[in-house]
Amino acid sequence: MARQAQVTRNTNETQISVSLNLDGSGKSKLATGVPFLDHMLDQIARHGVFDLEVTAKGDLHIDAHHTVEDIGITIGQAFAKAAGDKQGVRRYGHAYVPLDEALSRVVVDLSGRPGLVFKVDFVRARIGEFDVDLAHEFFQGFTNHALITLHVDNIRGDNAHHQAETVFKAFGRALRMAVEADLRMQGVPSTKGSL
Repeated sequence: MARQAQVTRNTNETQISVSLNLDGSGKSKLATGVPFLDHMLDQIARHGVFDLEVTAKGDLHIDAHHTVEDIGITIGQAFAKAAGDKQGVRRYGHAYVPLDEALSRVVVDLSGRPGLVFKVDFVRARIGEFDVDLAHEFFQGFTNHALITLHVDNIRGDNAHHQAETVFKAFGRALRMAVEADLRMQGVPSTKGSL
């Protein structure tokens, strides 16, 4: 069964197209108009070993908020569609990722219930032109539309770029673990019978 999806989302603020293959090889093709976000999305694809294509046009003349949030929403919708009924997957995933002095932990549950706990105290407000508050907006949009429970913790870090990179890499790795086949699991990994 192919675990892939294509989603297009058009609003008055953004026009976004996403293609996602959960069983890919880690390739990405990204044109969001927000260079640092492209860099972070590439980390998700590489560390999740997903194939991810994102094109976006947004009201960047105002700021990047709508674009980043709506990309999170659209990738979340594609993830939910590609994951399907979640039969035979691990359901839970976690990862710790270091980068020099920075260390982050991400834990995910493909619960069907959106919930985000985001504990990242960035050491500065911007990474180049990227407002670090938008990292939270991306993950909130993703979580709400992928219907997952997500805990993101930056444990330490003195460099905001390193902090962000460890978060996005750990996120990709945790998602990869959660959607991997569990050969011992029959059906949906829930006592309810659905997620």
